[in-house]
Amino acid sequence: MHRRDWLKASTLGVSAAALPLTQALEAGAFAQGFGPQAAAQGQNLPGLRITDVRTILTQPAGIRLGVVKVLTSEPGLYGLGCATFTQRARVVETAIDKYLKPFLIGKDPLQIEDIFQSSFVSSYWRNGPVLGNALSGVDMALWDILGKRANQPLYQLFGGKCREHVETYCHTNGRTLVECEQAVRAARERGFRYIRAQIAVPGLATYGVAGAAANDNIPPNRRPQLWEPGPYVRLVPKLFEHLRKTIGDDVELLHDMHERVPPILAMKLARDLEPFRLFFLEDPFAPEDVGYFEKLRPLTTTPIAMGELFNNANEYVPLIANRLIDFIRIHLSQIGGLTMSRKVAALCEWFSVRTAWHGPGDVSPVGHAANVHLDLAIPNFGIQEGRDFTQNEQDVFPGCPLLRNGAYTASNRPGLGIDINEEAARRFPITDDPPFDYRWGNYRRRDGTIVRP
Repeated sequence: MHRRDWLKASTLGVSAAALPLTQALEAGAFAQGFGPQAAAQGQNLPGLRITDVRTILTQPAGIRLGVVKVLTSEPGLYGLGCATFTQRARVVETAIDKYLKPFLIGKDPLQIEDIFQSSFVSSYWRNGPVLGNALSGVDMALWDILGKRANQPLYQLFGGKCREHVETYCHTNGRTLVECEQAVRAARERGFRYIRAQIAVPGLATYGVAGAAANDNIPPNRRPQLWEPGPYVRLVPKLFEHLRKTIGDDVELLHDMHERVPPILAMKLARDLEPFRLFFLEDPFAPEDVGYFEKLRPLTTTPIAMGELFNNANEYVPLIANRLIDFIRIHLSQIGGLTMSRKVAALCEWFSVRTAWHGPGDVSPVGHAANVHLDLAIPNFGIQEGRDFTQNEQDVFPGCPLLRNGAYTASNRPGLGIDINEEAARRFPITDDPPFDYRWGNYRRRDGTIVRP
């Protein structure tokens, strides 16, 4: 470069540095054709703007679901995301419609990371499930838009497939050991290789088993659900001893403790189950008791899964970094959507923690689609909680992930590959009487003491 040209270039750089930031960017790199808008122009695509954000509440399978629809300035281009917090559906709806929507209108929907970061701090107080679900719904919808704009299924944008299908586990239960055995056999005949088994504890409202004991003469908001940990902790090892003797080792067995047991009993149960080779034992402790994981690890080699109730990175980062759990179970619409979940999966990879995203009925089919696309693309996938979708769900959400022989396959359509039929969704309005399932706040010991659900 000649000295005269060097001086001219240096002067331009100094002048740009002296300008306000936006003017400097215009005079510098962005003026030379860099940045997202320039990239869009390079593809002969117009710049995008968010024109509307809508919340759709529906319950085609009897469970309140929340779905976010983000519309853009490009005709016909919109994205869908799951924002299902079934116990507080109306609160999430308000958070989206009254607070996130006015913050997002006019912004570029392809700036996913920036929108996530700015929305996360927009309420100042953060990390709660309401903001988490609202933000997650928007985030998934933005990824859906990106996939559609790129004309690629999302797993391609995440780096491509690491596997051809996504293994799932199903739920089974019974009132007796023999009923549980029959349920596990039936699930295996349907093609499942990973099966969660739960058993009723006589006289108690046992998690994962329908028909729990209750007094229907008491109003629902004051109706106790009786629970005692002792009988449960003594019965569960007998269940898995029976299943291994009758079913054998050609099926992977799982069990969910659902945080209901005092930590010392949880540690005893994890150790007692070790001879029966569980694929994992889920939620031995409540999120408030995560300090017990460092006590549990030296006691047993039973694999541990945890995380569906987590909101805050401070809850799960130490468990991952210290190798205190084996499977992370976060709920994508609680944790921040695909943006945050991809980061959690990447962190877990370095510490040999596998994924097992939460996937029950209170995850919408849109959320299940997001789970599956992420499952396909991450190397440290472990297992996916799965379910068959009812005909009503399939009518409301065309393009539900297909569950065959115990595994999901994803659509090759752009984005999440799933849509919503709003007319069909309106045929299943959510119930506000009661506004949520009261049993979650009514689990009690025999003496009336409240316990975690």
